[in-house]
Amino acid sequence: MPEITSIADDSWRLTHLGRLLGHAARRFDERVLGLMAHNIDVPLALSNLAARSQVSAAHVHVTRHLALEGSRLTELAQRAGMSKQAMGDLVDQCEAWGLVSREADPLDARARRVRFTPTGLAWLQAFKEAVAQAEAEFRAEVGQQVATVVMIGLEAYAGPSA
Repeated sequence: MPEITSIADDSWRLTHLGRLLGHAARRFDERVLGLMAHNIDVPLALSNLAARSQVSAAHVHVTRHLALEGSRLTELAQRAGMSKQAMGDLVDQCEAWGLVSREADPLDARARRVRFTPTGLAWLQAFKEAVAQAEAEFRAEVGQQVATVVMIGLEAYAGPSA
């Protein structure tokens, strides 16, 4: 067992790469949701949900991973790295908010596809605009060169499935 003196300097616990990446990802997602809450093209009910923090980064998984032509729940969950049950709960909420609908799968009568509704497509456009603005703010804060290096490094680290 290590002695307490060998781990006495524990500042590394607050500054290691994983913790910094986690904080940065949360900050970025919070900014994106904040921008979406104030986007005049987002339906008022959804803006209010986002403004009251009812829409979370978890809900963004649906926005981020749902194919434009629709996806089966299992595909959506796999793309997001979530369980089918957890994704099903998110899809249920997004369906209640009018972002998505479930339809019969034309390739398999037993299966259902999750698709964006017209409201969901407006939400997706607002997401695209918010991500672009949050990225621009990041570049302005850290500088273009640092932002480019961070993006290249994260792409390399995350691998081809990112």
